Amino acid sequence: MTPGTRRRVRAVRLGPRSVAALVLVSAVGVAGFGWPFLAPPDSQVAAHAADAPWLFAGLLVLLVTVVAATISESGLGPKAVAMLGVLAATGAALRPLGAGTAGLEPMFFLMVLSGRVLGPGFGFVLGSVTMFASALLTGGVGPWMPFQMLAMGWFTMGAGLLPFPDRLRGRTEVALLAGYGFLAAFAYGTVMNLAGWPFMGALASGVAFDPDAALPANLARFLAYCLATSLGWDLGRAVVTVVLTLVLGPAVLRALRRATRRAAFETPVTFEEPAGVSRPT
Repeated sequence: MTPGTRRRVRAVRLGPRSVAALVLVSAVGVAGFGWPFLAPPDSQVAAHAADAPWLFAGLLVLLVTVVAATISESGLGPKAVAMLGVLAATGAALRPLGAGTAGLEPMFFLMVLSGRVLGPGFGFVLGSVTMFASALLTGGVGPWMPFQMLAMGWFTMGAGLLPFPDRLRGRTEVALLAGYGFLAAFAYGTVMNLAGWPFMGALASGVAFDPDAALPANLARFLAYCLATSLGWDLGRAVVTVVLTLVLGPAVLRALRRATRRAAFETPVTFEEPAGVSRPT
């Protein structure tokens, strides 16, 4: 460690079991998002195209719960739980401010900065819990919610996986986070399009998923669907994330790092007995 740098304090240290759970839920999530492209037209999954999103949504609820519990068991202590609650509540409160209008969703920049400071394990749990809480707050509960929880978990975890967490500081770090936020905002919108696209059915025959079509045809349909429905929202989300990261990022990063140092997550919580009080024998 070079002079003037500090080792990042992790709210959650991922063990082998937590990593395995993350890999498992991510693999199932990839299948849940991408099954329209992974399943051949003559498969049973394609034959039940109307039911598959519901089945994957139910499965993802269970898996996201399992991976969050596994990560929590590996080291989410009381201090980290308190930090999780504060950040999740703040993120959930930020989401309705833009109500998704033209992609004005300020919660995304907070997820990027929190994942960067607190690490990928904490980031995944924070992203999932924040999206769950915000869905309850905004009434956005539906079959898409498990997909949103997983996608936001990936989004926040990715910020924790960015390079040089202990050495990179200042404008360079802020620029890195802004660039990540810009690209990840589009990635989030794209994977969420995958979650909603199979529901279109006959509502938009020219861009809807066709279970009888070949892969190239469905790829073209999906691209047209993204361009027609979400490009403006994704661009707005990306720009808002970049602007807020550049403007507020340095101050928020300092506040988060100061809070994690004072919390001393890696120091166990102990309770001292009052002087003069003896334990019963």
